[in-house]
Amino acid sequence: MSYSHIDRATVLAEALPYIQKYNGKTVVVKYGGNAMISEELRQAVISDIILLHLVGIRVVVVHGGGPEINDMLKKIGKESHFVHGLRYTDAETMDIVQQVLCGKVNKDLVATLNRMGGRAIGLCGMDSGLLQAEQLDEKYGLVGNITKVNPDIVADCLINHYIPVVSTVAQGIDADTAYNINADTAAAKLAIALGAEKLVLLTDVRGLLRDPRDDATLIHVVHVSEVPGLIKDNIISGGMIPKVDCCVEAVRSGVRRAHILDGRIPHSILIEMLSDEGVGTMLL
Repeated sequence: MSYSHIDRATVLAEALPYIQKYNGKTVVVKYGGNAMISEELRQAVISDIILLHLVGIRVVVVHGGGPEINDMLKKIGKESHFVHGLRYTDAETMDIVQQVLCGKVNKDLVATLNRMGGRAIGLCGMDSGLLQAEQLDEKYGLVGNITKVNPDIVADCLINHYIPVVSTVAQGIDADTAYNINADTAAAKLAIALGAEKLVLLTDVRGLLRDPRDDATLIHVVHVSEVPGLIKDNIISGGMIPKVDCCVEAVRSGVRRAHILDGRIPHSILIEMLSDEGVGTMLL
């Protein structure tokens, strides 16, 4: 038998205890960044999700769609504008966000999952009052702060062995409008409401790095009690702060583990969840 066959068998044997551990458990995956843009990475993420589903892990996908929104706004001659990292969302932009996220991006993702052997169903945050929000701040326009999650429709999908795919548009409770929601935040809130075992955030960085210029300084495990010190030491900074905050909130609210993974690494979800080594940062 060749080494490649032995190597493959070893990988499968290593994965077995993790498959047994997570069988029947819920994992919420926030899908975005380059992993949505690159076709190769897209195929890898989709196959990871389907494999987890087929071995009995209950997977929920929460997705963004920033590049697609930018493309559509560009087509209508509207410039994208960001305030403190959040997309300023006026009424016209909100219409585009809703059309793109709840329509094209969501349904394309569902179709790809189904085409590759999954059993996916598309939802948006307004379905059955799944995500309810009020305006975050006038300076952001129609960007929402989630005030309530009603996970029943997602739980029903999981019970019936579907992969729920959720777009992050919420129902307004303070006005007759939809709200644009940050996908990391939505994924964390949904993971909490579902009592998920894991929250996985796919990003475009390796994870938390002690030196942002050196991938070899990846921090594999962080306890939530260490986070304030890491922020003080500027190890967690910039756009990583809100991602880590989402993970901390999730863990403190009952989600057992939160992971920040590099979606640019093919099959990063499987490597992190079903191997001894892992490739990202785990918060617990």
